[in-house]
Amino acid sequence: MSASPDSGQLSTTAAAMCAAGTAVLAIGIVAAQSRIAAARRLDRIVALHTVCCAVPLAVFGALHLSGPGFVVDLVPPFMPWRSFWAYFVGCALLAASLSIATGTGVRWSGLLFGIMMYLFVALIHLPGALRDPGRIPWTIVFREMSFGGAGWVLAGCAPDGWRGPAKRSLLQVGRLWIALAMVFFGVGHFLHPRGLPGVPLRMQMPAWVPGRELIDYVTGAALIVAAGSMVLNRRTRTVLSWVGTWLILLLLIIYGPVLFGALSKPDIRDQVTGINYFADTLLFVGVILVVADAAPPLPQP
Repeated sequence: MSASPDSGQLSTTAAAMCAAGTAVLAIGIVAAQSRIAAARRLDRIVALHTVCCAVPLAVFGALHLSGPGFVVDLVPPFMPWRSFWAYFVGCALLAASLSIATGTGVRWSGLLFGIMMYLFVALIHLPGALRDPGRIPWTIVFREMSFGGAGWVLAGCAPDGWRGPAKRSLLQVGRLWIALAMVFFGVGHFLHPRGLPGVPLRMQMPAWVPGRELIDYVTGAALIVAAGSMVLNRRTRTVLSWVGTWLILLLLIIYGPVLFGALSKPDIRDQVTGINYFADTLLFVGVILVVADAAPPLPQP
């Protein structure tokens, strides 16, 4: 369903995505309230990692259920019941969102979410990148791998998480893909400045943003440094906390106006694209903060 060409009203699909994200935001903040209150300094940002992960999953889940036409064509043609899979993934994303937001059963929701992301890469995105080896297809491959990696890190670090060799494997594989995505995105910011920072896709920063190239260079350098910190296991929590804070500021200052501008447009495709860009970057912030949360705590004064 699309909005009327001259009404400027929010489409049903965009409204469902916003409503789902807002509802899970409230649930996640309430669930994390004690953790946030007990944290100090940058750890208060790290304490938002479950909220930053859960909200986008709710948004994407609502897209699958209220606007399956946007995603059904992504289902590989060899799979039967393509509409079924669009709805199934929507339900799975909403279930994972609520699990992560409330901290219930994250052992399984993180594991299964990670597996789902890796299947998306194997069945959809990697074949597409091999057929059309451009920057955007490969950015999507690394984006999805980083999302899956965060799911596995969550599963390994949850209070009811996996133990022993299973935990070590989940953490090692998850951190590896996240670090590779950071390097890929970081280099992308240097090669293609003026793009929206965080996950460097097609959309460009608005002309009203001052110092667009500088913002991308700073973001790219921060991501590369963060990846190095993860690989070397040096001050990982501190470095990733600062990078996550930087990206949250960019979300509020740049992505927020871009989102509201997209929602004011009459075309449903513009509305959904604006929401997806915001949610993608918020989820990548969650990815970074998940790794920060898994690192040793910051020293308290």
